[in-house]
Amino acid sequence: MASKTLLCLGGAQHQVTAIETAKRLGVRTVLCDYLPDNPGQHVADRFYLKSTTDFDEMLQVARDERVDGVISFGSDAAAPIAAKVCEELGLPTNPYQSVLTLSEKYLFRDYLRDHGFNCPAHVSFPSTVTPAQLVDLLDGAGVRVPLLLKPTDSSGSKGVTVLRQLGHDRLEAALDYAREYSRNGTLIAEEFIEAEYPHVIGGDIFVAKGEVRFWGLMDCLRDEAANGLVPVGKAYPCGLGDERRRRLQDEVNRLVQSLGLSFGEMNLEVIVARGGVPYIVELGGRAGGNLIPAQLTQVSGIDLVEACVRYALGDESMDVSFDGGGRCVASYVLHPTGKAGTFQGVSIDPCIRDNVMRVQYYQPMGTPVQWLVNSGQTLGVVFLEFGRPEVMRETMARIGELVSAKVE
Repeated sequence: MASKTLLCLGGAQHQVTAIETAKRLGVRTVLCDYLPDNPGQHVADRFYLKSTTDFDEMLQVARDERVDGVISFGSDAAAPIAAKVCEELGLPTNPYQSVLTLSEKYLFRDYLRDHGFNCPAHVSFPSTVTPAQLVDLLDGAGVRVPLLLKPTDSSGSKGVTVLRQLGHDRLEAALDYAREYSRNGTLIAEEFIEAEYPHVIGGDIFVAKGEVRFWGLMDCLRDEAANGLVPVGKAYPCGLGDERRRRLQDEVNRLVQSLGLSFGEMNLEVIVARGGVPYIVELGGRAGGNLIPAQLTQVSGIDLVEACVRYALGDESMDVSFDGGGRCVASYVLHPTGKAGTFQGVSIDPCIRDNVMRVQYYQPMGTPVQWLVNSGQTLGVVFLEFGRPEVMRETMARIGELVSAKVE
């Protein structure tokens, strides 16, 4: 791998690990990021201050640097650009159209519906619609409350509102919030899926040679005190029974093969509805955030970041086979809980201090914070380990009482 060059789209803190891993493997790294203060520039061999969502710019950099692969580690926005550049240059990639479909919620929902996958009733529309026009659109598409209104190109619950009634003021506020996080100007409304299993099943999978070989299925924890949508942690292993797990895996594999996906780490969210019916809510064409790859690497002993780098460069020799087992680990996202102020660190109850492995801060002490609304306000992540799954689940059910961000 020493003679290879990898183009990395994005140099945020959670993406630095991909650059570091590539360099450890002897790979020359070229980084593009539109932010002048991104931390990745201090690690990469070459840095360009350019937008990773500008296809022409990224293609030119890839040509100039004669790269052997392109990676968009943990970034939804840049994933389609990476695939399109690779297709143009004949580099390893998943199909551009499939990656684009995974990156845009309205394309993904339409794909699920049109290809026989479980999918909620939904309708997409321009962000310029008025509340009155939206009511007509919902009626025409048969979308009933409760429903979710959200951007089609955001992640981490940004811009998402649950609507249980269609009053003018409530619709206007939901539209304004979704517009704030919409880059492409397209919003979507979809019926709320009533879950049988109490947690969204999340985590990451890894596809090799067109089949899911790595299953890192985790319970997703949400903050009910905020809006019930914000992801605030993960727990592995998930508590799904064997039969429902197999049904979920079959559905995900069917989707992977339908889309023609050949390789890579992908972030997954599935709701298990009544009767054990799996609804694939998200299949992101990139690794998960909040250090999910690191957590699953710890569980499985398989370095997922290294696998991402190797496969992006065309080296598919690394075995990523994993279907459960290993340790019981969990994460809890530090966020403001109840008052605005400045971030002063983390408070951990003595009863679980021995379970805490490490704390990863995303913001320095003294950072101004406000009440949690979406995952963009993350202050850091606390990583925990437990001896038994049942102890982990009992503890994580009240983790908000045991671990909190200090805000003064």
